[in-house]
Amino acid sequence: TSTPTTTNFDEIDRAIASLSSHRDNWAQTTIEQRLAYLQSCLDRTLAVADDWTMAACQAKGIDPQSPLAGEELIAGAISTVRNIRLLMTTLEAGGKLSPPKLRQREDGQIVAEVLPANAIDRVLYLGYRGEVWLQPGTIPTQGRIYREPTASKVTLILGAGNISAIVAMDALSKLFSENQVVIIKMNPVNAYVGAYIAAAFEPLIEAGFMQIVYGGAEVGEYLCQHPQVDRIHITGSHRTHDAIVWGATPSEQQERKAKNKPRLTKPITSELGCVTPILVVPGKWSSADLTFQARQVASTIAHNASFDCASGQVLVTASGWAQRDEFLAAIRKELAATPPRQAYYPGAQERYQAFIDRYPQSEPLGTRTPQIVPWTLIPDVPAVAGEYALTEEAFCGILAEVSIESESAVDFLTKAVDFANDRVWGTLSCTVLIDTRTQKQYQPELTAAIANLQYGAIGVNIWSAMLFYFGSTTWGAYPGNRLADIGSGIGFVHNSYLFERPQKSVVYAPFRIFPTPAWFATHKNLLAMARQLLKFEAYPTWQNLPGVVMAALKG
Repeated sequence: TSTPTTTNFDEIDRAIASLSSHRDNWAQTTIEQRLAYLQSCLDRTLAVADDWTMAACQAKGIDPQSPLAGEELIAGAISTVRNIRLLMTTLEAGGKLSPPKLRQREDGQIVAEVLPANAIDRVLYLGYRGEVWLQPGTIPTQGRIYREPTASKVTLILGAGNISAIVAMDALSKLFSENQVVIIKMNPVNAYVGAYIAAAFEPLIEAGFMQIVYGGAEVGEYLCQHPQVDRIHITGSHRTHDAIVWGATPSEQQERKAKNKPRLTKPITSELGCVTPILVVPGKWSSADLTFQARQVASTIAHNASFDCASGQVLVTASGWAQRDEFLAAIRKELAATPPRQAYYPGAQERYQAFIDRYPQSEPLGTRTPQIVPWTLIPDVPAVAGEYALTEEAFCGILAEVSIESESAVDFLTKAVDFANDRVWGTLSCTVLIDTRTQKQYQPELTAAIANLQYGAIGVNIWSAMLFYFGSTTWGAYPGNRLADIGSGIGFVHNSYLFERPQKSVVYAPFRIFPTPAWFATHKNLLAMARQLLKFEAYPTWQNLPGVVMAALKG
């Protein structure tokens, strides 16, 4: 994969001037015109999907013919195609698509059921339920920009370097949910993706509604300070965010925060990662249950070589759970059997070393090389405030295990929620694992725990990163972060139903998902399954469903 050349400041000025002159045109495009743009972008994304996947495999050291190449197809073109198609469904309903179900919790909070959306979804996502919870005290309003005239602004998107669909989906959200025209600065780590996004979104670029530029921090700084850039959206680290908003050095940041004088005063939305917890509710698990969930936990670490803002990092267990040691042994076994990945993301070795230095009990479950960070379990991490493994995002193959003093499911649910909310850094997403019997027995307690978890995305028996993929769910930090204490960020994306004041999204899945889930790192038929899924996500017909199911059964 070739690295695109840095865009010079003159070219950037011209790109922004073009966007600025076209933003009113975008605000005035009709729903029919927007649907035509989306259809054209969908067709073009399908056309570049293979090349896009090949480039990502090359950059990450993945054999493009191996099952693992399917992971890149899903994390790039398929996620983008699904997002486009869901937006088309919403626009076909005039920007206000009725969710399958609305319900009111006892406290009055409104919950919209968004998955499964229809009969075909119910087959593909058998036993799943996806919800968007609205902020308490609000009523479900949708698609404001399609109800009333809204001015368009020029938004700068500072792209993520890890998952290639992020920047494409951020652009779709800003354009079709918020009425913004966008200038994308590709992240230097995956700048090669820019060519495929440019090809996929060519109609929007040609019409003057989108621009793509390249470069490092200097280009980013120039764009952020550009007088014709009205707003900014960043996916990255809280450190980058604070450098943009509060200043380049820790002392400048501290001084500015004390006086509440940010150096950047433009509106900025953000998704800034998380130390992602996996809460393991104690119950009686069969050996097959233990193996399945160990595979799921291992996969949350192995996916994308652990360079995900939703990678599992803190496994929270109950000290009194009779099967704790057995589960940890199953996780060790799964991680040891999961092939290592190239540590392609800058700084991985240094971040890994920082954890190893602090935790002598670390158990590397593979061999470390200059190219590879081994999957590593750190058992018995203290459950105390300020603990390094609880407050520092690893962004490399680390799983820290924390045991909370608890013997029962009810006691654990209360304590684990408090622990996650109060002592684990970030509010982006978390995963809860609970067996069917325990779930039935303690349904009110589980519901209370879900309500009390201060995370923007919660997966029950499903890796929380899947809420990024689903697209009808929201993706973003739990509301309430402040610019001076940014945490996992401010704002949300995806949200294809265009709810205006979401609080969080929750997806429930069966305890033992069948067939093998697409996010499992050792899926034997992932590339073949992903090729079928690409066709299905573009055109979800009964004719396109059997191909997905048959390929999935060979996983």
